[in-house]
Amino acid sequence: MGGVRILLLAAVAVLATGCQAEVAGHAAPTGFIVKDGTQLRFRPVLAELPPGPATGSAGDRQSTDPAVQQAAAQAFDCAQGKPDPLGGRDDPALPLVSCDRAQGTKYILGPGFLSGADVSRVDATLDPQTGSSVINLSFTAKGARTWAEWTGQNVGKQVAVVLRSRVLTAPAVQSAITGGETQITGKFTLPEARQLARDIAGG
Repeated sequence: MGGVRILLLAAVAVLATGCQAEVAGHAAPTGFIVKDGTQLRFRPVLAELPPGPATGSAGDRQSTDPAVQQAAAQAFDCAQGKPDPLGGRDDPALPLVSCDRAQGTKYILGPGFLSGADVSRVDATLDPQTGSSVINLSFTAKGARTWAEWTGQNVGKQVAVVLRSRVLTAPAVQSAITGGETQITGKFTLPEARQLARDIAGG
C-alpha cells in the first residue's frame, strides 16, 4: 500500500507513508460497529523502520527508553502468520513497538490517545466522484474533539491505527481534521477496503 491521507469535511488532507490512502469527512457511514473498543487504539508514530529480519534478542516492546525501543524493534519478528506475543495485551499508557504484518514495516509508537470506544462506525464504499475505494470512520462526539485537537497539534506526523497490538495503517496528518468524519482512500480494491474496515472494527 502506498501513502495514506486524512481529509477534513470538504478540504483537509492527510498523506502518509506505508499505506497509500486518503482520509476525508463524509456523511455518517453505515457499516461496521467496533466490536471491542479496548482492542483498537490510535497511537502516534515516533519512528518507522523498514522491513527486515529480526536481529538480536527480544527486548521490552513497551519501554520508555528510546535505546531499548530501537533494540526491541530490531529484534521484533514481523513474519506473516506469526502470532503477536502481546496479542492486544499492550498497555495503552506506554509506548509500543509493533509492525504492519502485511508489509513488515516496524514502528515505535507513543501512548494511545484514542480507542475503539471513540469510533462509532466504520464503512467501506466507492467514492462517486473519483470511483476509488474509501474507508469512512465516524467518531463519537468525545472522539471527534480529541481527534481534532490531536491532528491540529501534529500536522506532518503519522498516526497508527492499531488492533490487538498490530498496526493496520499509519497515515500522516497534513491538516487538522474536525467534524468527526474521516475518510481513508488509496490504492486498494473495494474488497481490500472492506477488509480493512472489518479489521478496524475488530474483524
